[in-house]
Amino acid sequence: MPRRRRADSREIIADPVYGSTLAEKFICSMMWDGKKATAQKLFYSAMTKLEEKGGGEEAIKLFKKAVENAKPLLEVKTRRVGGANYQVPIEVPQVRRTSLAIRWIVSNARNRADKGMADKLANELNDAANLRGGAIKKRDDVHRMAEANKAFAHYRW
Repeated sequence: MPRRRRADSREIIADPVYGSTLAEKFICSMMWDGKKATAQKLFYSAMTKLEEKGGGEEAIKLFKKAVENAKPLLEVKTRRVGGANYQVPIEVPQVRRTSLAIRWIVSNARNRADKGMADKLANELNDAANLRGGAIKKRDDVHRMAEANKAFAHYRW
């Protein structure tokens, strides 16, 4: 991976059911040990459960809303200046925002106490769409950390 210039990102093929590249990224992030069929089965069963709980809204709309709500705008990066380390708030690039939101939703779904991964994922997506849950708490914590360290924003480069 190059350090200075951006590596060319590959084209992501949309998932077969919803025709969404975001859903495909989510499935690939959920996947363990290359078992994509298992990850797809879990995701699609979670989407049907989400549609039942969603109150008439389409599952893909709730899913996109959940990912959009979990995206962070700011984060902190450690910069070393003159022997001291500072937590410098920076804006998060768009691609990283999406990947962080997906990662937080999946990890918080795995840590839920519900029975079965499909239920866990459906409940976490529903909570994130309604601005509550673990992924939203994580986003708020990251924003709070950036807000607390905005005095060091001039060290950004």
